[in-house]
Amino acid sequence: MNGSVSIDAKKTGAMILKKLAIVKNFLKKLGVQKALVLMCAPFVLHIIIFNYIPIWGWIMAFQEFRPHLGITGSEFVGFRQFITLFQDQLFITVLRNTLAMSSMNLVFGFLSAITLAILLNELRNKFFKKLVQTISYLPYFVSWVVVANLVISSLSPVDGIINRMLMAIGILEEPVLFMGEEGYFWWIVVFSNMWKNVGWNSIIYLSAMSGIDPELYQAASIDGAGRLRRIWHITIPGIMPIVSILLIMNLGWILNAGFEQQLLLTNPLNMRVSEVIDIYVLRYGISMGRFSLATAAGVFRSVVSVTMLLSANAIAKKLGSDRII
Repeated sequence: MNGSVSIDAKKTGAMILKKLAIVKNFLKKLGVQKALVLMCAPFVLHIIIFNYIPIWGWIMAFQEFRPHLGITGSEFVGFRQFITLFQDQLFITVLRNTLAMSSMNLVFGFLSAITLAILLNELRNKFFKKLVQTISYLPYFVSWVVVANLVISSLSPVDGIINRMLMAIGILEEPVLFMGEEGYFWWIVVFSNMWKNVGWNSIIYLSAMSGIDPELYQAASIDGAGRLRRIWHITIPGIMPIVSILLIMNLGWILNAGFEQQLLLTNPLNMRVSEVIDIYVLRYGISMGRFSLATAAGVFRSVVSVTMLLSANAIAKKLGSDRII
């Protein structure tokens, strides 16, 4: 009996010493990198204040919140707000719109950014390459207010350049009210989003391509591989770790299809397909004083986002791909 107690005590002591060594090593590294720690501190503080502390407000999702009573005085109603949310046909429609637009943006955003990065990487004329890069990056810095007005003006049935072009080449016989047709709205959102963000999104893929060993391309050329084969067998596999990590991160935003873009492009004719969760929270939650319902919608979106992120990371781990953690 005394022997077993002695062995347990030794194991416990060894574990404590091991943990103390880990803490000591961590503090030592922290001291060496104190300049970097101090530089990161304001950003960490910002995240804690504006991202973690507000999570306390999630309590409202389980209450019948009344502003004059506050969180501590409002009545707890359990999951009633979530039941109301999922019984609301409008929310189901909004959820469908959000998932559809977010998925389309994810697929076409990835493909367009990777394609542009590959094409830019293959350019040998440095001046032309820089010119194309600059032109493709510029829309990213333009406000959605300006972009939305450009889209509406371009698709106008009266003097829009798209209608005029399509009529000039014989595809259309008369102007089409693109912004009033529900079937066109999601594609308008996707292509305007691509136009605005494709140049910026391609930067990280270009950076990944610059890290690929040039000797691989030289060896492939000597073996007779053409440009397309070099892209397929060297460039694309070389950027797949970055693609995998970005895909996992973007899946965490699957219920975030945007806000300004949809809000600015919405009109009474396309409202059924244009409203997303953020707009629902604003119009039918906060604006109508239904703060608990709005919070419940936000909690639902956050839980789904975290679940998708962890699931995608777990799948990548099983498949042996690069992952976040």
